[in-house]
Amino acid sequence: MSEFPQIKIRILETPEEMSAVEDLQRLVWPSCETDIVPAHLLIILAHNNNFVIGAYIQEKKEDEEALIGFACGFPGRVKGTESGVFKYCSHQLGVHPDYRSRGIGFALKRAQWQIARHQGYQRITWTYDPLLSRNGYLNISRLGATCNTYKRDAYGQLRDSLNIGLVTDRFQVDWWLNSSRVVQRLKRFSRRCLDLGNFLSAGAKIINPVQKTSRGWPVPPNISTDIYLRPLVLIEIPPDFLALKASDPDLALEWRLHTRALFEDLFVHGSLVTDFVHHPGANSRSFYVLSHGESTLR
Repeated sequence: MSEFPQIKIRILETPEEMSAVEDLQRLVWPSCETDIVPAHLLIILAHNNNFVIGAYIQEKKEDEEALIGFACGFPGRVKGTESGVFKYCSHQLGVHPDYRSRGIGFALKRAQWQIARHQGYQRITWTYDPLLSRNGYLNISRLGATCNTYKRDAYGQLRDSLNIGLVTDRFQVDWWLNSSRVVQRLKRFSRRCLDLGNFLSAGAKIINPVQKTSRGWPVPPNISTDIYLRPLVLIEIPPDFLALKASDPDLALEWRLHTRALFEDLFVHGSLVTDFVHHPGANSRSFYVLSHGESTLR
C-alpha cells in the first residue's frame, strides 16, 4: 500500500494486468511499438520470482481503479565480481502523463525498495537520461541513488518520440538499499531537500554556469580548468531539456556532448553524483552535485 492515500500499489500477475501495463507503455513512450515490453514477457518475469508493480487510482467511488504507473525489472550480476554477486536491475518505470508530479514514481520505487530488500538484494541499478531534470530530482535527490558511471549511446537509436534524433547517453545509478543515505530518504518523514544556497554556502562551485540565447535557451559555456581540484562542484543542465530539444535539436546535441565530456572526466577523477538541485522560479535552474569520492554520501 502506498503512503499516498488515493494511490494503491500492488504486485501484478495476471494477463489482464500485464495487458494494461502494455497499454500504459504506449502512453509513456509513444510512437514506437517495437520498444514496448509485451505482456507475455512481463508475465514470465512475474512468474519467475521477479516482480512487476502497478500503481492504481480510483478518482471517484463509482469509478473503476485505473492503472497509472508501473515498474518492472529482473536479476543481474555485478560485472567483474568473481563470486557473481547479484543485484536487481530496474528496467522500466513509467507514469501516465496525466498523473506526473504527484509522487507516483516515488511510491513505485519505494515499493520496489521494500520488495527487493525482503528478497535479499543489497543494490538496484538502472539507467536514465542525465539531462532530464525531473528524473535527476527523483533518482538522486528523493531516492538517494548515486552515480559514477556514464554510458555513451547506451541503447543506440531509440525511435520513440522522447528519444528520436539524439544519442542515448545514460547515467547508470547505484541504489544501495540498506545504506543510511537511502533509508533516511525513504522514511515517511524524510530529510528536507537541500537548495542551491545550501551548496553555495558550503563552498560548492558551479563549473559551467549557463548563458542564454536571444530566445532564452541556455547554451553550454566554457569549462573551468580547476574542476578536479574541488571537493564539491555543481554541473548545470537545462531545466527543461525536452522543450529545448523540440525547439533546437542542434543545441540539444551540443548540450549532450558538453555534459558527456564533463561527467566522464569527473568520474575518471573520482567524483560521484550525490545530489540534485532544482532552483525554481521564472529563471529556473537545475544542477547535479558531485563530491570527490564519498565525502558527502550521507
